[in-house]
Amino acid sequence: MSRILLGYLAREVYGATLVVLVAFLGLFAFFDFMNEFSDIGKDGYQIFHALLYVAMIVPGRVYELFPVAVLIGSLYALTTLARHSEITVMRAAGLSTAAMMGMLFLIGLVPVALTFVFGEYIAPPAESAAQQWRLMATNSTVSQQLRSGLWVKDGPHVVNVHVMQPDRSMEQVRIYTFGEDGALASIAQAERGRYIAAGEGGGAGHWLLTGVARTDFLADRTELVSPPELIWQSALTPEVLSVLMVQPERMSVTNLWAYIRHLRDNQQNSKRYEIALWKKIIAPLASLVMLALALPFALTHERSGGVSVKVFLGVMLGVGFYLLNGLFSNLGVIESWSPLTAAFTPSLLFFAAAAVMLYLVERR
Repeated sequence: MSRILLGYLAREVYGATLVVLVAFLGLFAFFDFMNEFSDIGKDGYQIFHALLYVAMIVPGRVYELFPVAVLIGSLYALTTLARHSEITVMRAAGLSTAAMMGMLFLIGLVPVALTFVFGEYIAPPAESAAQQWRLMATNSTVSQQLRSGLWVKDGPHVVNVHVMQPDRSMEQVRIYTFGEDGALASIAQAERGRYIAAGEGGGAGHWLLTGVARTDFLADRTELVSPPELIWQSALTPEVLSVLMVQPERMSVTNLWAYIRHLRDNQQNSKRYEIALWKKIIAPLASLVMLALALPFALTHERSGGVSVKVFLGVMLGVGFYLLNGLFSNLGVIESWSPLTAAFTPSLLFFAAAAVMLYLVERR
């Protein structure tokens, strides 16, 4: 019997969640397209460029909206069952609240897995490809948003990349190298830099710089050398530099961890990326929190409000969860909170609210 009930509940919850998710994706896709509309006609950017760009960022929207869709979908499904007295029949047949919660958690394992897959393997490369597509369609470069380009510290080097092309190659690169005493040892300028992956050109991965002019500051003189090419070994890879095109919240755990290590090795502030990393780790569990939050609404009597009222409350709660996540991320950076605290608190607060609501319902 429990297996039959589990399958029935899963079918109802998944069906409602899918409908809600598709509706939200359509709404957000419309807003994203409207946001691109102002750029259509500029620098060769056409409607089909914008449509393809919006389509490519849909996986990122799926990742962001999954917990909200699970909340509203499960709330609609469960309250509809309650309205038809099916929840009452299940409880009269011996299904306890704990057993129902256990079933919902089992049902939630699928959204958890899908959230992880989208967040780690689908959304990050899709987001990166979307940004590259938009840059190529508008004949733009990444660093047009920056006055002096990208500045990155890499061990004894401080690197300034004026232009980062969509193919991840660099142009107008300056590398400032400092000695152990902190004095400037050399300045190397290169017209272009292309990354050679490990095994592609033999040996470890490195940047191949062309059009190089390097000034070495020696103890008694200044020396200028102009090799046609220069191999630069660096921990900076195109994946690490991809932070220019992809927001930390939409990067994969692997790339986030690599960039955090790079920042730590260079004694730089990595708080924002650590919060994004913990949010990525915790995000799949948000679907379970949303299912726990939906259950108390299903167990209330019909006089406490109809399906439409409860769905409206679910929408408000979902929007509140979405905004609270962003708020705590920003507060975590501003107030220097623990990354785990900033990332985990919204889910913990909503789970505590679900527990309190379930306790109050059970006491009636």
